[in-house]
Amino acid sequence: MKTQIFKSLIKQAVKEAIQEELKEVLLEAVRSPKHVISEGSVSPPPSSTMSSSDKRAAYQNILGDMQSQFTSQNVAKPFNPSGAVPGGDLPPGEVDMSQIMGLMKK
Repeated sequence: MKTQIFKSLIKQAVKEAIQEELKEVLLEAVRSPKHVISEGSVSPPPSSTMSSSDKRAAYQNILGDMQSQFTSQNVAKPFNPSGAVPGGDLPPGEVDMSQIMGLMKK
């Protein structure tokens, strides 16, 4: 079988399948119960009954002992990636803007 004939058969089958699915989706959308949307009736979100100090205590409770581990004090300085990071194995150095512009002109 020629590829053009096979390609047209696949296109036609895909079109038919999509049309059938769209019909089902549209029928579901039409048959679903309608939600009434009215303008200007925006209700404010429910306010929290917790005070700010209660919220802070709850967050500290959730964090527990992990809180002390999430500081920048524990990061080794200076951060110097090596090998596993793409480009981490490049030699240190500076690239001058004239070098970059020279590459762009070529």
